[in-house]
Amino acid sequence: MYSKLFLVVATSFLLSCASQTENKNKFFNAAKKEFMYSGRTEQVNDTIQAFISSAAHAVFKAQGDSISFLLSCSGDSTAFVVIEVNGSYHDRYKVSTGKVNRIAIPVAADAMSRVGLYKATEASNGPLLFYGIEAKAIASAEIETAAIIEFIGNSITCGFGADTEAIPCDADTWYDQHNAYLAYGPLAARALNATFRLSSVSGMGMYRNWNDEDTNPVMGDVYFTTHLDGNREQILDLSGQAPDLVSICLGTNDMSNGDGKKERKPFNTDKFTANYIDFVSRLFEVYPDAKLALLTSPMVSGENNKILLGCLRKVKAQFDDEHTVAIFEFAPMDPQGCGSHPDLNDHKIMAEQLIPFYAELLKK
Repeated sequence: MYSKLFLVVATSFLLSCASQTENKNKFFNAAKKEFMYSGRTEQVNDTIQAFISSAAHAVFKAQGDSISFLLSCSGDSTAFVVIEVNGSYHDRYKVSTGKVNRIAIPVAADAMSRVGLYKATEASNGPLLFYGIEAKAIASAEIETAAIIEFIGNSITCGFGADTEAIPCDADTWYDQHNAYLAYGPLAARALNATFRLSSVSGMGMYRNWNDEDTNPVMGDVYFTTHLDGNREQILDLSGQAPDLVSICLGTNDMSNGDGKKERKPFNTDKFTANYIDFVSRLFEVYPDAKLALLTSPMVSGENNKILLGCLRKVKAQFDDEHTVAIFEFAPMDPQGCGSHPDLNDHKIMAEQLIPFYAELLKK
């Protein structure tokens, strides 16, 4: 998963940074206690942290005329990150593979700024390696949130195809428009002052994936593995903080026709419902007190939406006696992002619809 040679080269580079930073900044490696991590992350070695899932992030405070982030990609593909300063969106940046990238941003020189670093791409793009920052000083950022919300889903939840402001659709790679930070889940969570984590994979389904017929791992197979890839040798540690609310948005890919070329059987409501119930049962085994939100899809409409809604009602009925479960139906939408996915404005609309629904569910 992580190239030993590259880690050695990167570590050597970072050691040199510690003594050669500009503007009298110091180098603070990613293992410092001031960095508070959320989402699927893991410590690679004594100084490096890997961001795995969409919107995995670090939050901290920093001071200096500017601060620099030191990042790289462990796989063959590039990545994108979003930087937040004092609660405001700063920008989205590309992280190239095969080298240590330095991203410098200006901050207030005379005060600590609250800074967030978020992975904008997803687990299937490979881990994003965070080595640390260059700054004059750092401190912990106090985090007082009302709840923890986990968003489980597919490309919609990942923020696939949403951010076309800098790179138009089909310009280069399929993930160029990913922006998990501005997807409906993180938008809604921030509005509710909630901590969030995303467990989402593009193309993922509940019993079959996009353009796939019962051959590749589905959400029930990948969720419990660290890198969301179904590798049973790397099982996710679920002993940490349990979410107060789990929101699931799946079904788009199960119901899709794929690329229209590969043979695709009709949607099987029994398989979908049975797999959904099995997955939720396993979630409640580890998160027995969590509330559950079952979402329809902004990319599914008409008769298919009715079928999906019917399946979700069967899932809800299975758990109603012992758990708090609610269904949310998206209003009809004509998604404007790449590949008929929601764009940034569509995600805002989705979040606005979901905020009161989540707020009411969290009260129960």
